[in-house]
Amino acid sequence: MIMGCTSDAGKSFLVTALCRHFANRGVKVAPFKAQNMSNNAAITPDGLEIGRAQYLQAQAARTVPQARMNPVLLKPSADTYSQVIVLGRYDAEISRKPWLERKQFLWPSVRDSLHSLMADYDQIVIEGAGSPAEINLRDSDIVNMRVALECQAEVYLVADIDRGGAFAHLLGTWACLEPAEQALIKGFVLNKFRGDPTLLGNATAWLQEKTGIPTVSLLPYTRHALPEEDSFFHRANFRPGEINLALVVYPYASNLDEFDPLFHQPGVNLVPVRDFERLDRFQAVILPGSKNTAESLRYLQATGLAGEIKKAAASGTEILGICGGLQMLGHFIADPANLESGNIAGLGLLDVTTELMPEKNTRQRELNWQNKRLRGYEIHHGKTLAGPGAGPFLPEDLGWQQDHLSGAYLHGLFENGDFMEYFLSRLGWQGQPVAGWWPEVVDRHIENVASLIPASGWQI
Repeated sequence: MIMGCTSDAGKSFLVTALCRHFANRGVKVAPFKAQNMSNNAAITPDGLEIGRAQYLQAQAARTVPQARMNPVLLKPSADTYSQVIVLGRYDAEISRKPWLERKQFLWPSVRDSLHSLMADYDQIVIEGAGSPAEINLRDSDIVNMRVALECQAEVYLVADIDRGGAFAHLLGTWACLEPAEQALIKGFVLNKFRGDPTLLGNATAWLQEKTGIPTVSLLPYTRHALPEEDSFFHRANFRPGEINLALVVYPYASNLDEFDPLFHQPGVNLVPVRDFERLDRFQAVILPGSKNTAESLRYLQATGLAGEIKKAAASGTEILGICGGLQMLGHFIADPANLESGNIAGLGLLDVTTELMPEKNTRQRELNWQNKRLRGYEIHHGKTLAGPGAGPFLPEDLGWQQDHLSGAYLHGLFENGDFMEYFLSRLGWQGQPVAGWWPEVVDRHIENVASLIPASGWQI
């Protein structure tokens, strides 16, 4: 089991690397994370919803992604509210319960999923969440030490040395644990190390003297194309002379990892836009999905970005909305069941209207499009109807277009090289997409990070 001293210490990265490391040795391995909080979700082949990180880890393990690998997924849609996904399905009743009262309802699913994986696989690589030293969350814990104690896991504690204070983080986290929990810690891992290892001096020996626990691995800072678990770290500014794409990152934006391929195309500059900025100078504006479309729309209105999107559309700028972004481009979003935050008028740019339905569509899709095959997935509550002004963009009511405006319910469009080339060539781009279907590119990066395990001297 991999636990972290902090969020973003490298737990997901390390579990991914370990899953491929074991798979390369012929071990039948599977990932597990009891509870994930993220709006970056993926859909399993049987139409169930899990965290993007666990989906990727299953691919690293060369096994089929399954809901039991992430039995509880929390999808924030307000400051104090998250939609709760249990074994791949939205559970409205548990979603309404206060945070501290959920443990008794969620733990059985966690426990049963863990033991079923242990029965079916030779090796489980478990990911914790945040830090096990969150004393205020100990009583409601279903993801850190409660899981480790349940299966008597060998626990490795990872710290991000790049951010500073790693030895204090490791020592302090260890000190916050109960004796039975400390006994499970088998080693410390220092992640994202840059520079000369001799600069560590006797720090690791000092730490082992204090705790009795060795530092088993020093992992170098490594650039990679693997999707982030729940954060969005990309930064960029407008660059004249390139194909500049504005990705509007409003509150509750979801599944932003699907735009990762755009960051790796030569001559393409994807610029995350969070605050007011002139948009009509960009070649295209992209509106991603949202876990709370109405609140995201209100943010666009409050910041003036809604007006900028309309100006860009009026100037002929290409506009693409995915899922919630599609809904925002329309005339109106009805929310009769109050799934998000009520009815709201859209931007009125695309001749469609949407009603949010209690039943969520979650399924992988493969479509015929312009004599090509598109692969992706659906994950939405909305049912959208087109008026006479909007024509089909994707088949099977998965997308509509109106001149230079288009919207789609199919996530993962840019993971398809054919769609990437189609979209960018409309903007004047003359390059070639990075070789291979995007999952093949990601798989090469999984191999690269897996090679760090033996190279670091970690005997595991």
